[in-house]
Amino acid sequence: MIFDKEGTTTIVFQEKTSLFTFMDNLNKAYPKIKHDNIIVNLFSFSALKSGDVLEFLEISNTHKGAGKSFVLVTNTVSYDDVPDEISVVPTVQEAKDLIEMEEIERDLDL
Repeated sequence: MIFDKEGTTTIVFQEKTSLFTFMDNLNKAYPKIKHDNIIVNLFSFSALKSGDVLEFLEISNTHKGAGKSFVLVTNTVSYDDVPDEISVVPTVQEAKDLIEMEEIERDLDL
């Protein structure tokens, strides 16, 4: 599992692994990154489906409940195909932009 920390945001990705292994590794590493905004780059999973994204629902809800952003990056699943609780965008730059907007909203108590 690879972590790329930029300020208060950590980008997480892993190559050549199954989604199950990726989730297991993410759950184990979560205590180390739980104080950061998290971007999960899923580009290595080319056959990802909307049902697979639901695997991230619990960790996403936990992280957002703690007042931090949790964003998935994939261009194989549309944000229209997943529940509103999960943030899905097609590029890492859009994930960074979304986190910036969410941080502004939190600062303004919106």
